[in-house]
Amino acid sequence: MGRASMRAFRAQGDDVFLVDTNRVEAEAACREAGAGRARALVGDLRDPDLPKAAVAAALDAFGALDTVFVNAGLLHAAALADWTLADWQASLMVNLTAPFLFAQAAAPALRGSTNPSLLFTSSTGALRGHAGMPAYHATKAGLVGLCRSLADELSPEGIRVNCLLPGWVDTPFNSPFWSHQSDQRAAERDLVAGIPLRRQGTAEELATTVLFLASPAAAYITGASLVVDGGYTAV
Repeated sequence: MGRASMRAFRAQGDDVFLVDTNRVEAEAACREAGAGRARALVGDLRDPDLPKAAVAAALDAFGALDTVFVNAGLLHAAALADWTLADWQASLMVNLTAPFLFAQAAAPALRGSTNPSLLFTSSTGALRGHAGMPAYHATKAGLVGLCRSLADELSPEGIRVNCLLPGWVDTPFNSPFWSHQSDQRAAERDLVAGIPLRRQGTAEELATTVLFLASPAAAYITGASLVVDGGYTAV
């Protein structure tokens, strides 16, 4: 989803600064996006100093920030008895604390934009639960609360804050969930049968929603949790 969103922003002429844990993939994404118009910083979101470093590097590269899209997440699946405190704390840091720290680091720079937007990727996991993923669901629900609080604080300054709640999107991110199922093929068939559109979404479909929320077309949308799930939470 992050890479698809990066391509979508570049397609409309925006410069993009990417933060990723994978140097090879980050450099490949920047080459794909166009030399000089996309830059990358490699880092681990479990490092509390990374958000400040990323914002500083982005400002150094391009001079300004208009949209900060915090999309990275950690999905760990295991039976309750098998969870460790370290597992829980890693999920909390990546999925909830890092977005808070990015908001804190980026807000001063966003105040200088004519269309400032802060966007988090939550999940329909904030609304529905699945066995084996307590930290994922708890942190994604927490992001919705964080979004609402920051919207109340920052929107009077013109900084819009919104949450994207994707449903099932066909990407490798979901691998831990599928590996936790006793019969992956049957589980996927059952899941798709429960989605009114009868399919998982694509990263590109989510990227169009990201562009909308970041655009002036969404100028009156803040504090929102926008569900994009093929009807999954409607039934």
